[in-house]
Amino acid sequence: MNYRQLGRSGLRVSEFCLGAMTFGRETSEEDSRAILNRFVEAGGNFIDTADVYTKGRSEEILGEWLGTQNRDHLVIATKVRFRTEKGTNGTGLSRKHILASVENSLRRLKTDFIDLYQIHFWDELTPLEETLSTLDALVKAGKVRYLGASNVAGYQLQRAIDLSRANGWEAFTSLQPLYNLLDRSIEWEILPVCKHEGVGVIPWSPLRGGWLSGKYRRGMSAPPTGTRLEDADKFGWSERWEVYATERTWNIIDTLLAVAEELGKTPAQVALNWVLNRPEVTAPILGIRTLEQLENNLAASGWKIPDELNARLHQASDQLLPYPYEWMRDWVNT
Repeated sequence: MNYRQLGRSGLRVSEFCLGAMTFGRETSEEDSRAILNRFVEAGGNFIDTADVYTKGRSEEILGEWLGTQNRDHLVIATKVRFRTEKGTNGTGLSRKHILASVENSLRRLKTDFIDLYQIHFWDELTPLEETLSTLDALVKAGKVRYLGASNVAGYQLQRAIDLSRANGWEAFTSLQPLYNLLDRSIEWEILPVCKHEGVGVIPWSPLRGGWLSGKYRRGMSAPPTGTRLEDADKFGWSERWEVYATERTWNIIDTLLAVAEELGKTPAQVALNWVLNRPEVTAPILGIRTLEQLENNLAASGWKIPDELNARLHQASDQLLPYPYEWMRDWVNT
């Protein structure tokens, strides 16, 4: 596996990040350890979780496994923002919640420091100065090495970077956004901010909950039993059937299947390779439930989609640009 710099930092991470959201939920502790061992054996060193995944169980499973590894060889990322405790202050990005959450994450992960600590979402109720100064203090205290954000708008990311710079605080090194062939809207505003500010991009859901895995074909009227999309419909997750079962999605999947067949690859490998080789991307996050899925996904590295086939994927997945982005594209040279 190749390694890449995380943004403008000196931190080197594997070109794929292993997501631990399924640990303790769809994936048992035994299977989670097998997945972790295989990922590291393949050269992976970058693992992402969050304090809310399976109510902290994901961090605990990762922590138990971490005790059997050389800690300095690994880059461990987790997140803070959503409710992890009862009570008024059990959620958000206040100083109180962040300080309580980081201690709980350190305890569950059984480690003295977190390599990458990320805000999981924006908090409109807490002054940004309070959030950023608290995160900076964690870096200065040695409990956190680098800072990142997830699920924020372009103006929010830019505002946070500018405020950190103005106050001499540690700024965000990375952004974790939704990005895949079906979801490309971050190209309009968010990716340009990341490129300009040297922020590494670690996309989540590069297969969009299985939509791009090859399981779903034109003509289907509902997700198969036992799939993530069935759960998405049941729990109201963002990748649910009613949101994505559109003509645009079927056109993208038709093209993906055709390109995969021509290359002799699986649809998942082609979809992952597309994200992996986007110029702004550092490391897509692999959302793995089984060891078999991991093996399939790892085979997405070490090659590139030919330009002609890549152009077909780009054309099929292009999204209609809203104002003012259409003007910015069409009038850029006038």
